Amino acid sequence: MPSPALPSSATPPPATPPPASPPTAASRAAVSRAAASRAARVEDTALAPLLAVTGDSLVLAPRRRTGSRPASFTGTVRPPGPYRRLFSVPGTRAFTAGNLVARLPMGMFSVSAVIMIAGSRGSYALAGAVTATGLAATALVAPWTARLVDRYGQARIAVPATALAVLGSLALLLCVRLGAPDWTLFAAYAATATTPNTGGMSRARWAHLYRGDAAALHTANSFEQAADELCFMLGPVVAAFLCSALFPEAGTLVGAVLLLTGVLIFTSRRATEPPVAPRVPAGSPLRTAGMPALLVVLLATGAVFGSMEVVTIAFADGPVAGPVLALQAAGSCAAGLLYGRSRRTAGLPTCLAAMTALMSLPLLAAAGTGSLPAVAGALLVAGMATAPTMVTAMTMVQRLTPQAQINEGMTLAVTALLGGVAAGSASGGYVVEHLGAAQGYAIPVGAAALALVLAWGAGQNTKKARKP
Repeated sequence: MPSPALPSSATPPPATPPPASPPTAASRAAVSRAAASRAARVEDTALAPLLAVTGDSLVLAPRRRTGSRPASFTGTVRPPGPYRRLFSVPGTRAFTAGNLVARLPMGMFSVSAVIMIAGSRGSYALAGAVTATGLAATALVAPWTARLVDRYGQARIAVPATALAVLGSLALLLCVRLGAPDWTLFAAYAATATTPNTGGMSRARWAHLYRGDAAALHTANSFEQAADELCFMLGPVVAAFLCSALFPEAGTLVGAVLLLTGVLIFTSRRATEPPVAPRVPAGSPLRTAGMPALLVVLLATGAVFGSMEVVTIAFADGPVAGPVLALQAAGSCAAGLLYGRSRRTAGLPTCLAAMTALMSLPLLAAAGTGSLPAVAGALLVAGMATAPTMVTAMTMVQRLTPQAQINEGMTLAVTALLGGVAAGSASGGYVVEHLGAAQGYAIPVGAAALALVLAWGAGQNTKKARKP
């Protein structure tokens, strides 16, 4: 039965609301407090326990707050940094520690030999000639040692090669100590040429462990370059301290012990050692397309380092030259570590362009002010271009070299750098003697510009070769 209709008088007319007054500060505050109270009640309700029935029991199940706690409370784990991820593989920290111990003497031997020979024979010319002979012998022997490492493995070749090099260092020490003829110094120091390329072997391990992972390999190469700079920064300082504080032969003796100890620790970590290829490709990595042009670029880059060292020593003209050069290495070390954390990398021409620009800073400081502190600050900044350039170049060497010849390829790159260092040292010394130390800083700038032109030309030729 339908319900009876209400009379029209039962529905009162809607009341007209009074005009709204503008909100005051007190009313706004009251509204804010009310909103905060409602939000707190909602949050308390969200966190209030739930009632759940399990069998014949009534239990409380607490709620979890979502979206309001930091990541550490919600179970979200921050991804590890690039260097932490790099050393997450078992065995990497151990072989890196051993390699650093073995690499430190690389910055000690030349300085120790010069101090030891010049102190006993009274001739810096003889000391320089002996060390130059050792450098030339290393440039000839090192690629063959690296080829044997690729063919038979790091442990089987590096240990006996290091033992021969250590015997050469001890023979040099005894010849100097016992006053043997000068020719024996050349023969003994040449025997140290069998020293394996410890930095190249370490890079070969990273290339094996992170094959196909470009980001991890970039971080590894950046770390290795920073380690190189650190060792060449600390090595001369340690050598000079040992030779002056103990006895002239102390630097060579300690360096030999560190080298053998480090190589033994490094090669004992067999799990990370690259496997020996069943068949090593015939010929040298020099036959690989693009490798000769890259080695020429590295030759010019080495001239930057060699000339910069000689010119800075002449400009400082005293014992302060060592710390000033260490600033350049410190800048490169810091830049290498930062570059390893970067996700974006630059091409070799870009790095060389930056190097050319930054290498002009010491020239401007020396020619414009003549102040050693100004030159030292310029070297610190200029050194920051070294590590990115070397990291990019070594990464290219790894990409171009067949995996079965990776140690030989890395050693050829080091040999090209050493050749450039020798040429740059000679050029820098000539300019310093004839024009002055301040003008000598033009040689690193010119060498960097030459490397840039060569890299750009090589890139253009590669692009043309890829076109159909």
